[in-house]
Formats: sequence, C-alpha cells, structure tokens
Amino acid sequence: MKLPSKYQWLGLEEAPRHLLKAIELYGTAEIVGPKHNPVIMGWAKELGISYYKDDETPWCGLFTAIVIKRAERVPVKDPLRALSWATFGVQVKEPMLGDIVTFKRDGGGHVGFYVGEDATAYHVLGGNQGNQVSVTRIAKSRLYQARRPEYKSQPLNIRKVELGSTGELSTNEA
Repeated sequence: MKLPSKYQWLGLEEAPRHLLKAIELYGTAEIVGPKHNPVIMGWAKELGISYYKDDETPWCGLFTAIVIKRAERVPVKDPLRALSWATFGVQVKEPMLGDIVTFKRDGGGHVGFYVGEDATAYHVLGGNQGNQVSVTRIAKSRLYQARRPEYKSQPLNIRKVELGSTGELSTNEA
C-alpha cells in the first residue's frame, strides 16, 4: 500500500534500515473477526513466538520486533509487551527519525517508530494503529520513552522532523 501524500517523503529516505523495513509493511492490516491475516501471523512464526495465536491480540510490539529483526538487530526479550521496548538501544531525550517511541495508555502501552512531530503530537509509524500498519498522531504527553538503536555509525538523516498537525489524535491504539 502507498503512503498517504503527507508522508510520501518517507519513501525517499535512505536510512535507517529499520525505518525502511517498517515502510515496506505500511498498510498491512489485521482481519477483524475469527480469521487472521497470515502475514501478521507469519511475523510471529518468523520471530519464534509460538504463543501468539490471533491478530486480535495487540500486535504493535510484534510489528516492531519483525521490523527490528529484518533490519538485522535483536528485538527485546518480551517484544509483545509494548513498554518492554523502553529497554531497547539507548534512551534519548528527544526522539528523532526512526527512533522507537513507547507510550502509556489505559490498560497498557503502545510502541512504534518516530517519523515526525507537530506542536502537540508525535507522528508514529506503527502496527495495530486502526488495525493496520499506519502513521498516527499520538499526544506528546503520553510519551513513556524514546529509544535509539546503538549505531556503529549513525545515519546522517537522523533528525527532528517538523510536520503539520493534520489528522486525528489517537487516544487508544489497542
């Protein structure tokens, strides 16, 4: 699926590798109901997570893990728990392009990749956002932690990205 026009610039980015892998999966959607998307279920199999049984179970951590694995990095120990991603890489004060961002929400957490921000929200590329891989706006006040991979040589395009504040503000990504 093609990125929406306001995020098509992401398709021109050359790094980081994990962000490019995440963009490749844009639009992957769960199947609501008793059937399950074989692509999402295949991610669990590829990661060796045998206890993941359906795409009705929150899968933002699963998406993050498959992206990180395919970028030849090691996912966290308990990748399905969104807030466990607050132990990945190194903590940063301000997220920048490609950083992993974790958020608190009622009943748990959420994880995805920073692609930009506006005055009040981070724009996050993540799984299980509206039941699909998408970009959504999440209030900055909900940020739990921002984490950056430990780079041998940090890509030159790691930067803060200012975006317009168009689109709804997500309140619950479950």
